[in-house]
Amino acid sequence: MEELLRDYIPIVVFVGIALVIGLALLISPFLLAYRNPDPEKLSAYECGFNAFDDARMKFDVRFYLVSILFIIFDLEVAFLFPWSAVFGELGWYGFWSMMIFLGVLTVGFIYEWKKGALEWD
Repeated sequence: MEELLRDYIPIVVFVGIALVIGLALLISPFLLAYRNPDPEKLSAYECGFNAFDDARMKFDVRFYLVSILFIIFDLEVAFLFPWSAVFGELGWYGFWSMMIFLGVLTVGFIYEWKKGALEWD
């Protein structure tokens, strides 16, 4: 039984260190932060315009473009993590499949860049 518990010591140490770091990061801003509130700092930030305006007001389409770009690259990362975990087992077919996928995303990124979708003027 003692040998079984000894196998769990690294996990307990890891969880303990994670708790200490997490609590330190949660508590330190309250102790160290400079407090100088003003109306601008206390206001809610909501997509670049005032939060309490009419819900049916028009706003810039660039917000949609940024969100679509985020989704595209978020999906890319969501596919890259599992692929990298089994990379050694996939062989050349898995490698070239991912290179084609990344190539298509790169072509799309370059297209959006050339069209000016990333400019915020």
